[in-house]
Amino acid sequence: MSLPLTLGPARPVPLSGINPVAQLGALAFLLPVLLVSGDLVTPSVVLAAEVCLLPAAGLARPRALLARTWPLLLGAAGVAWVNVLFGDPAEGSGWPSALALAVRVLALALPGVLLVASTDPVRLADALTVHWRVSTRFAYGALAALRLVPLLATEWQTIRLARRARGIEPGRNPVAHVRLFAGTAFALLVAAVRRGTRLATAMDARGFDSGTVRTNARGSRLRRRDAAYLGGAAGVCALALVLSVGTGSWHPVFG
Repeated sequence: MSLPLTLGPARPVPLSGINPVAQLGALAFLLPVLLVSGDLVTPSVVLAAEVCLLPAAGLARPRALLARTWPLLLGAAGVAWVNVLFGDPAEGSGWPSALALAVRVLALALPGVLLVASTDPVRLADALTVHWRVSTRFAYGALAALRLVPLLATEWQTIRLARRARGIEPGRNPVAHVRLFAGTAFALLVAAVRRGTRLATAMDARGFDSGTVRTNARGSRLRRRDAAYLGGAAGVCALALVLSVGTGSWHPVFG
């Protein structure tokens, strides 16, 4: 039985003490370095630092980690295989290049996993509206959408169990598996559209689209640990670049 998908920690974890804006700000240091670097050393150093934060985000257990990262692992593996199968050997394609791309994908996506696993969506919306002056209409609309994600995961399981109870089983036929998956996905899409429409109507009825300036009761503060977190992200990027250049493996993607 699969683990239920949840947004934010079930209980406070060490990384929950970092302001969501600081976690998003750390991506401003990571993204340019990872997008420009084409070697293996740079993303490997960044990925190693991110892996060290997994226990602080409450993802120390392999099962909990796999439940949140299996799409990411499949995507990284797919990028590597495509690069090996269809890359041009004359341009340096092959297993070394494929491994570097896979590690880059993991290093780029893992900060998002850490943010989702350690941050309550309400705190994220508050931080965006207080510190980045994001429109409350956008912030709380996104918050409402995020709140529906666990419901979609639960409804997916409900649809599958309902069809199994009716005797709809694909067996060992791969074509039947594809058809059953497509039918379940379509049913989930229809239910999601209906639920989203009802939610939008309810939010409009409560004045979320009135244009009135809203205050924030909970607030959001930036502390010294948030600055230290940003400094750590910058330090990891600098260390990755120094090691890459020092080992002679550094080369930019557009070089």
